[in-house]
Amino acid sequence: MSAVLDPHGHAHGDHAHDDHHGAPAGWRRWVFATNHKDIGTLYLLFSFTMLMVGGVLALLIRAELFQPGLQVVNPELFNQFTTMHGLIMVFGAIMPAFVGFANWMVPLQIGASDMAFARMNNFSFWLLIPAAIMLVGSFFMPGGAPAAGWTLYAPLTLQMGASMDAGIFAMHIMGASSIMGSINIIVTILNMRAPGMTLMKMPMFCWTWLITAYLLIAVMPVLAGAITMTLTDRHFGTSFFNPAGGGDPVMYQHIFWFFGHPEVYIMILPAFGIISQVVPAFSRKRLFGYASMVYATSSIAILSFIVWAHHMFTTGMPLTGQLFFMYATMLIAVPTAVKIFNWIATMWQGSMTFETPMLFAVGFIFVFTMGGFTGLILAVAPIDTQLQDTYYVVAHFHYVLVAGSLFGMFSGFYYWVPKWTGVMYNEWRGKVHFWWSLISFNITFFPMHFLGLAGMPRRYADYPMQFADFNAVASVGAFAFGLAQVYFFLFIVLPTMQGKGEKASQKPWEAAEGLEWEVPSPAPFHTFENPPKLDPTATKVIG
Repeated sequence: MSAVLDPHGHAHGDHAHDDHHGAPAGWRRWVFATNHKDIGTLYLLFSFTMLMVGGVLALLIRAELFQPGLQVVNPELFNQFTTMHGLIMVFGAIMPAFVGFANWMVPLQIGASDMAFARMNNFSFWLLIPAAIMLVGSFFMPGGAPAAGWTLYAPLTLQMGASMDAGIFAMHIMGASSIMGSINIIVTILNMRAPGMTLMKMPMFCWTWLITAYLLIAVMPVLAGAITMTLTDRHFGTSFFNPAGGGDPVMYQHIFWFFGHPEVYIMILPAFGIISQVVPAFSRKRLFGYASMVYATSSIAILSFIVWAHHMFTTGMPLTGQLFFMYATMLIAVPTAVKIFNWIATMWQGSMTFETPMLFAVGFIFVFTMGGFTGLILAVAPIDTQLQDTYYVVAHFHYVLVAGSLFGMFSGFYYWVPKWTGVMYNEWRGKVHFWWSLISFNITFFPMHFLGLAGMPRRYADYPMQFADFNAVASVGAFAFGLAQVYFFLFIVLPTMQGKGEKASQKPWEAAEGLEWEVPSPAPFHTFENPPKLDPTATKVIG
C-alpha cells in the first residue's frame, strides 16, 4: 500500500500549519509530551533503565549461586532480590518497552496523526516513574523489600513488613498505566486507521497489539483485586487468604494465575508482531498465511484464560481438574506452532539476508521454540509434579521471556531505529551484540534444565555440592549476557540517539512494507496530519 505524501511525511495540503507545529524545545518537550514518538522514546528509555536495575539484581542472584555456601548475601536478602528481579523485569522492563514500541509504531503503521488520547498517553507514562521509585525504594524500608516471590503468594505476603504495602501500591499504579495505555491503543487502531486500511490489511504488529490491549484490560483488574485482598488481609481484619480466619491461600493462587497466565502472552504477543514484520522484509516475500496468523494470535489470547491452573498441579487439585488444565495447556501449542510454521514458510525459498534485525528474529524463533517445548513438557501433570518449583521452570520461562520478548524487542529496535533516529546503527556491532547475547543466554539458562531435572529448587540461596558445576557455568553466562546489554547501550543505542552513523534512507530495508516507510527518516515530529491516500484497488496485505 502506498500513500501520496510530501517530503515532510504529510499528505498533500498539510504544510500550511507547519510553522507553529514544530517540536517544543528543552525539558518541557519531554515532561509535557503529547507526541506519540516522544512518549514512545520515553517508554523505551524507562524500560531499558529498569532492565538494567533488574539485571543487576539477577547478577547478584547469580553471584550468590556461583558456588555452594553463602558468599555474597544472606538468604533473606536473596529472597528480596529474586522477588524484586521478577517484579521489575515484568512490570518495569518488558511491558513498558512494548508499550513504547506501540506508541512509536502503531500511528505510523496505520496512517494516524497521533494516538487517540494524547494527554492520557502522557499521564500513563508519567505514572510509571513514581511507581518504579516506590518499588525499587522498598529496599530501603524497614525489613527490606518484599521477599515473597514475584507471584506474591499468601501467606508470605501477610507476614511481610511495610515494604509489601509499597509494592502493592506500586503495582496498582503500574496497572492503571497499563490499562490507560491499552484503551489508547484500542481506540487508535479501531478509529484512526487511514481510509482503505481494513482490519485485515493492518500490519501484524498492530494486530498483535490490538489483541494484547484487550488482554491487558481483561486481566489487570484481576491482579488489582488479588493484591487489594492481600492489603485488606494485612490491615483491615479480612481473611481472604488467612487460614486462621477461614481463608484459603490457594484461592490467591487461582486469582493470581487467572491474571498471570494471560500476562505471559501479553509479554510475548507484541514480539510475535515484530517478528511477523521483520521476517518477510528480510526474506523478500509476503508473510505466509496472514489470516491464519491473525486467527492464531486471537486463539492464543482466548485459550490463555482457561489454562491458569497448570501453575498449580501440586496444590491438591482433583484429577479431573488436572486433566482439563493439562489438555487445555497442550492445546495452546497448536496456534503457537501455526505461527512458527508461518515464519519458517515465509523464509522458505525466500531471498534471505541476515542483517541484525533478521538475526534476532531467527534467534527468537529458535530459542522461543525451545522454550515452547519445555512448556509442553511442564504441561504434563505427572511430570510437572516432579519439576514444580525447580530450576527447570526457571529455564523454561526465561527461554520464553528473555529469549522471546527481549530478542523480539532487539529485532524491532534494529529494524525501526533508522526510522526513529535517521541514522543506521553499526551493522558489525549489531552482529556482535546478537552473537554475544545468543551464546551467553544459552550458557546461562540451558544448564538450568539439568539442574531442575536433578531436583534443584528455585529461590534457594544455597545448594548441595552436586549442583555446583552447572551453577558455576550459569553464573558465568549470566555476567556475559549482562555485559552484552551494556555493550548494546553504549555502542549501539547511544551513538544512534546522538545521530552518529551513516544517514538512513527513507526505506533502508528494500523489501520492507508498510506506511512507516513512506515518511522520511527520521520520522518528522508530525506525520499524517491528513490521512494518507491508500490505493483502494490494493489487495495486498502490509507486513
